[in-house]
Amino acid sequence: MKVAVDFEECLKDSPRFRAALEEVEGDVAELELKLEKLVKLCIAMIDTGKAFCAANKQFMNGIRDLAQYSNKDVIVETSLTKFSDTLQEMINYHTTLFDQTQRSIKAQLQMFVKEDIRKFKDAKKQFEKVSEEKENALAKNAQVQRNKQHEVEEATNILTATRKCFRHIALDYVLQINVLQSKRRSEILKSMLSFMYAHLTFFHQGYDLFSELKPYMNDLGAQLDLLGVDAAKEKRDMEQKHSTIQQKDFSSDDTKLEYNVDAASGVVMEGYLFKRASNAFKTWNRRWFSIQNNQLVYQKKFKDNPTVVVEDLRLCTVKHCEDIERRFCFEVVSPTKSCMLQADSEKLRQAWIKAVQTSIATAYREKGDESEAKKKSSSPSIGSLESGSESKEKLLKGESALQRVQCIGGNIACCDCGLADPRWASINLGITLCIECSGIHRSLGVHFSKVRSLTLDTWEPELLKLMCELGNDVINSIYEAKVERMGVKKPQPGSQRQEKEDYIRAKYVEKKFVERQPASISPPEYATKVLPQSQEEKRHNIPEKSPLAGDQITASPTAVAVSSDEVRRESLFCPDELDSLFSYFDTSSKLRSIRSNDSGTQHSANDSREHLASTISTNSLYEPGEKRDSSVFHDSKQLHPGLQLYRAAYEKNLPDMAEALAHGADVNWVNTEENKATPLIQAVLGGSLVTCEFLLQNGANVNHRDVKGRGPLHHGTVLGHTGQVCLFLKRGANQHATDEEGKDPLSIAVEAANADIVTLLRLARMNEEMRESEGLYGQPGDETYQDIFRDFSQMASNNPEKLNRFQQSDSEKS
Repeated sequence: MKVAVDFEECLKDSPRFRAALEEVEGDVAELELKLEKLVKLCIAMIDTGKAFCAANKQFMNGIRDLAQYSNKDVIVETSLTKFSDTLQEMINYHTTLFDQTQRSIKAQLQMFVKEDIRKFKDAKKQFEKVSEEKENALAKNAQVQRNKQHEVEEATNILTATRKCFRHIALDYVLQINVLQSKRRSEILKSMLSFMYAHLTFFHQGYDLFSELKPYMNDLGAQLDLLGVDAAKEKRDMEQKHSTIQQKDFSSDDTKLEYNVDAASGVVMEGYLFKRASNAFKTWNRRWFSIQNNQLVYQKKFKDNPTVVVEDLRLCTVKHCEDIERRFCFEVVSPTKSCMLQADSEKLRQAWIKAVQTSIATAYREKGDESEAKKKSSSPSIGSLESGSESKEKLLKGESALQRVQCIGGNIACCDCGLADPRWASINLGITLCIECSGIHRSLGVHFSKVRSLTLDTWEPELLKLMCELGNDVINSIYEAKVERMGVKKPQPGSQRQEKEDYIRAKYVEKKFVERQPASISPPEYATKVLPQSQEEKRHNIPEKSPLAGDQITASPTAVAVSSDEVRRESLFCPDELDSLFSYFDTSSKLRSIRSNDSGTQHSANDSREHLASTISTNSLYEPGEKRDSSVFHDSKQLHPGLQLYRAAYEKNLPDMAEALAHGADVNWVNTEENKATPLIQAVLGGSLVTCEFLLQNGANVNHRDVKGRGPLHHGTVLGHTGQVCLFLKRGANQHATDEEGKDPLSIAVEAANADIVTLLRLARMNEEMRESEGLYGQPGDETYQDIFRDFSQMASNNPEKLNRFQQSDSEKS
C-alpha cells in the first residue's frame, strides 16, 4: 500500500514528519465532515423515499377503491386492479431499494466514521500528549547543572524513558494514519458500489414487471380505440334522438297516462301526486305514488320505504272532489280513513281514478282465485312448528323498527312536541322523538335518556320489544299527569328550541308534572303472600345434609339427580346436542306451566328433568323457621316507590315500573325482607325478558347478588331461562361469581343438564379468554360468538316457543 507518512521520519521526529502529520490530520478532518454530510443526506433521502412510498401506497388504495366502485364495468375493474397490483410491486421494489441504501451508505459509512476515524483521533491525542512530555523532558535535561550529579542522572533516565515511549506511540500513530488512508478508499467505493447494484436490481425488476404487463397494456389500448369508436357512435345516436324529441309537440306537460294491471313489475300505475296532510294545517306535499300489490303507497324519496295509504284496495272507493278550491283533486276513501290527492291535470286525474277502479276490480278477482287455490291445496295436517316460526321470523325481519314502534299508541307523533313521523327514540323511557327533541334528550345525559335512531341504528330484538311495551301514551300519562292542572303549555312543533328544552328538563329531570300520589292497587293476594320460589331454586338453596330437604322434595333421589350419562348427552360437545344450540325455550310459557302445577311433586324418576324445570314449591323465599316481617306488605296505596318497582318487576307490569321510576324509585332497590333481592332478580323470577331489558336500560346492576350470593345470572340459570341468561351475558354479567354453596352459573347449568345455557356460558367464557389473550388492542369479540348470541336473542324475542327444551321433551312423551 502507499505509505502516507514514513516510519523513518517518524523515528527522527523531523520537521518533514511534523508537516506530513499536519497535512494528514487536516485531510482526515475534512474527510470526516464530507462523510457526515453524505450520511445526513442519505438519511434525508431515505426518509423522503419512505414518505413517497407511503403516499404512493395511499394512491394505490385509491385506485383499488375506484376499481371496487367500478365492479359493474368488468374492463375498468380488471384494468385498475392489474395496474394497482403492478404499481404496488413497484412500491415494494422502492422499499427494498431504500432498505439497501440504508445498509450500504448509511450503515457502512457511519461505521467507518464512528470506528476508524475515532481510532485515528484517539491515537492523535496520545501522540500529542507524549510529544508534550518528550519536550518537557528535553527541556528539563538541558536545564540541569553538571555539578548536581543526582539531578543529571534523574533527568537522563526520564528523557530516555520518554523517548522510548514517544517512539512506540509515534509508530502506532503513523500505522493508524496509513491504515486509515488505505481503508477509506475501499470503504467508500464498497458502499457506493453496493448502492449502485441496488439501483441496478431495482430498475431490472421494474423492467421485467412492466415487460409482463406490456401485452395487456397493448390489448387495452386496442380496446380503447374500439371503445372510442363506439362512444362516438353512441354520441351521434343520442344527438339524433335528442333532436327528434325536441321536434315533438310539448304544448301539454302531461306524463304517461296509461296504466297496466298486468305489468310484470306489479306496478299498475305510478307518478307524482299532491297529498293533503292529515294534520291541523292541512298542508299539501308532492309525493311519488304507485299502485302495486293491490295497495296504494307513496314515497318521499326513492330510498325510503313505501308508506301504505290503503292496505287493501277491495275495501276502498275513489271519487272526484269538486267542493274544494284546488283543481284536479280526487279522494280515496277506506273504512278507517280518507286520503285527498291532487293530480297535475284533468287527464291525469281521470287516469288515476280509472287505475284505482280497475285495481279494485282486479283485487277482488285475484283474492277469489287465491281462496279457491288454498281450498284445493290445503291439507288436514297442522304443519310443523319449524315452518311456522320461520315464516314469523321472516315477517319480523322484513318489518322495520320504525314501522313496529310507530304502531304503538301515540308513537306516530313526537312525545314532547307532537311533530308527526318521529324517527328517533329514547330506549330507556320507551318513547319516540323528533330530531330536535332527541338532541335535547342527548344533552340531558344517558342517566336520564338514551337516544337511538329508529332508521339508522341496529335494534336488538329485546330492545324493540321493550319499545312496543311502553309508548308515548303510557309515558305521558305518567310524566304529564299534572300538565293541564298546572296550566303548563306543552311545546308545539314550531316552538322555539329553548322552550322545548325548558319543558323537557322540567318533565324528565325535575319531574314537575308527575302525579305525587301512591301507586295503583296491586292484586289482593300479593299483599298477603310472599313471592313464590321455584323448586329448582329450592334445590340449590337447601344444604345437602338438611333434614328439611326430604320434606320439601318428596320424590325419590333419582327424581332429582341427573345421571352422568344424561349430563354427557346434554353437554355441548355431543353431536346430537349440537342442534340444541338453536333449540330454545319460551320463559313465559314455562312460567305458566310452573304456576299451573300445584302439587309440587313428580310421579316417576323418568320425569326428573321436568321436575327440575317446572315444579314450584309452595314455600316462600324464606327458609323454614325464618320469620317474615309483615310490615313490608302495607296497603298498596302506601307503597314505597322501590317496593312498587320490586312488585311490578315480578308482575311484568312495565307501566307500573315506569311510574315507580318516575316517583324516584332506586332501580337497584334492595328488599332486606326477602333475601336482599333486587327488582332485576324479581324480573328473572317473573320470567320476562322485556322486564329485565327495561331495568338494565335504566341502570340496573347486572351483578348485584342477594343474601345467598346469587345474582340475576344465577337465578336465570337455576330457572332455565335461556333468553335471560343470554341477555345478562351480553350486558357484562360476571359468570365466575359463586353463591354461598360455591357454585357458579356454569356448574348449576351442568348439574341441571341444560345444554343451551351450558353452551352460552362456555361460549362466553371462551370469548372472554380469547379477548384476554389478545391484550388491550384485541378484537371486541369472536364473530362466531357474536353470531350465536345474536341468534339466541332473535329467538328469545321473536320465537320464544322454540326455546323450551323441557316442554318440548314433555310434549313428545305425552
